[in-house]
Parts: sequence; C-alpha cells; structure tokens
Amino acid sequence: MDAYRVEGREGLASLKRVDLSEPVAGDGEVVVEVRAASLNYRDLGILRGGYKRNDTNPVVPLSDGAGVVASVGPNVGDWAVGDRVTMSFVQEWIDGPPTDAALGSSLGGGRDGVLRRRMAVPATGLVRTPALLSDAEAACLPCAGVTAWQALFEHRPLQTGETVLLLGTGGVSMFAQQLATAAGANVVQTTSSEEKRERLHELGVSQTVNYRTHPDWATEVRSLTGGRGADHIVEVGGPGTLSQSIRAAAVGGQIALIGVLEDPEAAVHPLPLLFELIRVQGIYVGSRVMLERLVDFLSEHTIRPHIDRTFGFDDAAEAFRYFRSQQHMGKVVIDFAAGE
Repeated sequence: MDAYRVEGREGLASLKRVDLSEPVAGDGEVVVEVRAASLNYRDLGILRGGYKRNDTNPVVPLSDGAGVVASVGPNVGDWAVGDRVTMSFVQEWIDGPPTDAALGSSLGGGRDGVLRRRMAVPATGLVRTPALLSDAEAACLPCAGVTAWQALFEHRPLQTGETVLLLGTGGVSMFAQQLATAAGANVVQTTSSEEKRERLHELGVSQTVNYRTHPDWATEVRSLTGGRGADHIVEVGGPGTLSQSIRAAAVGGQIALIGVLEDPEAAVHPLPLLFELIRVQGIYVGSRVMLERLVDFLSEHTIRPHIDRTFGFDDAAEAFRYFRSQQHMGKVVIDFAAGE
C-alpha cells in the first residue's frame, strides 16, 4: 500500500515514500480509504523529532484526514461501507477532560497518521463528514478547526459583541476568524504583509495590524479597541508573543495558549495576569465530541474552511516545503486524487 513515513529526524529528508501492508479492520475498527489530508505546524516538528508527547519514529505523518469507510470490522454498529468520515486528532479522547494516555493516541505522532492510502482506526475515533464539505475541506477540521473551536467556545464561551484578537493567518487563526465572525464577535487580526492584510479585508476582517510595520502591535490593538483590549486572544506564537498578548488583553480577558512559533525560550512576566484578572488556558486540539460540535456549527452557519493551496499525493514533499515557507493563508491540503 502506498504511503509516506518519517524515518529519522533530519527534517524533510526524513520523509520517505514506502510500501506498507494493507490494513485489516479488527474488533471495533473500520478501514478508511483516505481521500485528503492537511498539514499543521506540528507536522514540521514531527519531521525534526523532539515533538513533546508525540515523538514516535518511524511514523506515518499528518494528523488530519478525511475519506470513506472501505471495510468494517466485528462489533461496529455505527458505520457502513461508503460512509464519508473525518478522523479525530486524538483517537482515544472522546469527551470530558483528557488523560495522559489518551493524549498519546494522536495521529501522526503518537500513532501512525493519515498520509497513506488506507488505515484501520477505532470506530469511536470518527466523525461523519457533513454534506456541506468536500473531503479536502473536511481534512482541515481535526487539528486547526478543533483547536480554534476549543479556544473560543469550550472554556469561556465567546459572546456576541466581544473582541477577538488573532495572531497571523495560519490554519488555526483563519478558522478562528470564521468562527468568531459567525458568532457575532469583532475580529482584530495581525499579519506580516500588506498583501495578506488586503486579503483579510476582502474576507471581512476590518481591523488588522501589520506586525512588521508595527512591532509594538499590542499598542495598536488597544488603540483599535478604544483602549479596552481584546476579550479573547488566540495565541499561536507562544512565549515570544505572549507578553504582547497579555498587554493587548482586556480586564478579565482570556488568552488561549496554543503555539510555540516564536522564541520558545522568551521570558514572560506574570504580574499583569494578576492585576488584570487575565486567564491563560492551554489548548491541545480537543476531543471527538468537540469535533462533532465544530461540524454542527459549520453546518449551521454554512462555513467552509479556507484552503490556500492543494497538492497531489505524489507531491507530498512539495506540500511540506510550501507549508514550511509560511506563505500560506489558511490550510495546505494534500488531495489524494489530484493529478490522477
């Protein structure tokens, strides 16, 4: 069976095309014919090795995939051959608080991922793909979509009229922009170029900050919000941007801490959190039930993910290179049928 596998820890040179055994559905499992997959920042870390918690090697990469049920094993009552499905990122985190063991079951790190033609997965780790979405669009949901959903709705749910600050134009931030806009929030979004800024305006984001020309972007955010600051901040930069996010937060605001894109060793001063009553909530994707809630919200509001560029299965390495360049706005997808 045609697949890719990360063998070693040398970056893109570790990505090998391999022939794997055909999967067989065991008890409580189904075999999914994967139709599409998408990339996340985590996948670059998997190529290099050292990704916390999920550092299996060798491993089939990529966590986000969608396809169709090809066969069903014993004791599976919910799925039938031909059903369109989307895989949950953390296969054993179904609902409620996560456990350490469950977090080790994430695809493309703790377990073999979706960059293969077919895969056997627990029937409990699937969600029905909504008719609204293509397989390529559904493949954008499990990591970036669920991360944005949890950040905005699972802890201190976003309210109509509140202000959301989003950093950059990657997959999580672009998902959060769509969700927040649909929920009636005011969105302020940072970006690195005037070209991307214009694109954000075309998508309906009226308040933007170019952090290249305004390196003290927290001050700009406070100015745009009349000095009040943002109620919700989706913090994908990590320690390197967290200090500015704290300064940009409103009294009683929430910072959803997600990424480690910028300067992971940077020092962060905690006292403003105390005096401004700011809550920092760590986010690690989410459960299958969160994915189901996201799917319901997308269907209700007719939201389709932003896909920046699509590559074919044969061009998976090129997809990684393009994603690594950080030129994208939204998701980078591998459509297994493209070019065939």
